[in-house]
Amino acid sequence: MFTTALMSSTLIIAPARAQEVKRAETIGGHPNFNGVWQAINTAYWNLEGHSAEALDEFWPMGAIAAIPAGKSVIKGGGPIPLLPAAAEQRKKNQAGWPETDPEAKCFMLGVPRVTYHDMPFQIFQGTGDADLLMVYPFAATNRIIYMKDHSEPAVDTWMGKSSGTWDKNVLVVTTVDQNDKTWLDRSGTPHTRDMVVTERFTLLDANHIWYEATINDPKTFSKPWTIEMPLYRLIDKDAQILEHKCVPFADKLLYSDLMHLTLPPKKPTAK
Repeated sequence: MFTTALMSSTLIIAPARAQEVKRAETIGGHPNFNGVWQAINTAYWNLEGHSAEALDEFWPMGAIAAIPAGKSVIKGGGPIPLLPAAAEQRKKNQAGWPETDPEAKCFMLGVPRVTYHDMPFQIFQGTGDADLLMVYPFAATNRIIYMKDHSEPAVDTWMGKSSGTWDKNVLVVTTVDQNDKTWLDRSGTPHTRDMVVTERFTLLDANHIWYEATINDPKTFSKPWTIEMPLYRLIDKDAQILEHKCVPFADKLLYSDLMHLTLPPKKPTAK
């Protein structure tokens, strides 16, 4: 009876899964990037390779509050090529974390950090050379990839302006004019408003994108450098992103003085 029931459930479930996995390879003559995608790594904690680490300020949470170990996502390995002043700024950012992290304040994450955040995001792609839309749950962020309008934006913004082109079957996106308030990871890697990010989205198959982002900011880094990682398409039935309007969660941090709240003292860092 159990075997019969199992076979019956398999017959019911399999078509639904097959419908999610199988889809058109192209749309409007270009690779089909439509879907819900997610990076499965710890790049959002630290782009460089890092060991597991306790967060002592949150000791009541025990093992829940810990930084997971992760491999470097820097192409070719090695450290991020920070200039001396930028390296000092990263140390200051780390010393003040998490209060100093724009993510804690529910600010938009910027490019490329928004891509490898720990929440999935969705790509909407139309036919031909229509603009693409990337939607992210965190801070209700919408990002338009302009395929025709490559003009300079009037002002700097949290997400900058992203202009896209097709390099054969690769979607190339160049983002400029981001403000200098975002970080590249929770480790506090900074940048200036002069940063130019060039992303390459290569569809490996229906469920995998090879993602690369080259970061060029001469005021922060001694040379351009590139990160790379796979992105995975969620294939569960009715996969979707869920809204994460985080502003109410940041109120106490942003307005602690008005609410007469006191942050717990920080432990002195070892020298």
